[in-house]
Amino acid sequence: MSEFKTFIRSGHWPTLAASFLYFDFTFAIWVLNGAMGPFISESYGLNAAQKGFMISVPIIAGALMRFPLGLLSQYIGRKNAALVEMTLIIAALAFGFYFVHSYDSVLAMGVLLGIAGASFGVALSLGSGWFPPKYKGLAMGIAGAGNSGTVLAVLFAPPLAQHYGWQTVYGLAALTMLLPMIVMAIAAKEPPDREQQTLREHLSCLFEKDGWAFSLIYIITFGGFIGLASFLPTYFHDQFAVTKIQAGQLTMLATLMGSAVRVVGGYVADRIGGINTLSGVLLLVALTLTGCGFMGHSLALTTLLFMLCFAALGAGNGALFQLVPLRWPLTTAVAGSMIGEIGALGGGFIPNAMGQSKQLSGSYLYGFLAFTLLALAMLIMLRWVQIRWTRTWAEKGGRARADAPRVANDPAFIPSTAAPRSAS
Repeated sequence: MSEFKTFIRSGHWPTLAASFLYFDFTFAIWVLNGAMGPFISESYGLNAAQKGFMISVPIIAGALMRFPLGLLSQYIGRKNAALVEMTLIIAALAFGFYFVHSYDSVLAMGVLLGIAGASFGVALSLGSGWFPPKYKGLAMGIAGAGNSGTVLAVLFAPPLAQHYGWQTVYGLAALTMLLPMIVMAIAAKEPPDREQQTLREHLSCLFEKDGWAFSLIYIITFGGFIGLASFLPTYFHDQFAVTKIQAGQLTMLATLMGSAVRVVGGYVADRIGGINTLSGVLLLVALTLTGCGFMGHSLALTTLLFMLCFAALGAGNGALFQLVPLRWPLTTAVAGSMIGEIGALGGGFIPNAMGQSKQLSGSYLYGFLAFTLLALAMLIMLRWVQIRWTRTWAEKGGRARADAPRVANDPAFIPSTAAPRSAS
């Protein structure tokens, strides 16, 4: 408890809380079509391939919008960028309430829901920006636990859709966005870890091997999380013939594990290193997804395996973003958005792979196995690149270096020639 109090005092906790709430609500909006997938599929008589594509559209659109929002945040500030994004989300949901009445308009709505998926890099960088390097993993884990918005979507959207119609859920969701907007406007404070840099400097992480290595790993940890979370309501409904509301409740059990353990993943990564944590995560993901593919006859075993898989994915997300601010201390928002963009694009792979597997073979097995092979490939890559990482910018296992530099315009920054001062 005393260590947690030290953590809270080391940064600006109202900004961290506002970032969590912002990410939580935007994440719920992002996966809204996935949560209502069985209702939308029933309305328009979609086949397996159409279901997978419809669910993947918001994921892909959100991924493509992440980097532009992260770049914008470097010029107008992360708090202002978050407020602009939430305003656009409300407008998008109004479109869904008034104008979505066909499968094509559902796809168009999916593109607009992608606006909500752009929040990731801004939310994590804003929430962690006030905290020193040794607490970055925990701070980012807390902000990133806003992916618990998936729980809100799958828990509340199906019952509301059952009673009021699934188009009405868009209108209700627009009203909920007012809460994080108000909290952000009042409580959040722009962090000091910001430097004026050229566009070329902002984009430099796009041309670095480390940036792509992080992105590929994030395809598994976050792409797996968002892709499975969006597809599971449809999977449970079709595979086990449960009701639409029960499918949402089962999905909630799995996604809740991933959201809760994300904080633990960041905390553990601060201590044993993000590289060590990610190695265990990728192996566990491969094992559990393989098990899910072969346990399609047992609802109980499949649910338990998904819970374990989501716990691993959540821990992996926290661990990976313990490493990001160590590698890019001055451009965390942009680097995080770029990594998040590529990683989230991987989330579009799962619904499509599942839909095509079911459409072509009559089984979801090959969709699971395809993602398992990707996880194992990323594990091999991680063990290879970690040799260079631990020789340059990280301690053994991926922990923060004891001499990690603070940002020059941080009020707590101490030049190397100055005598250290005690923490206040």
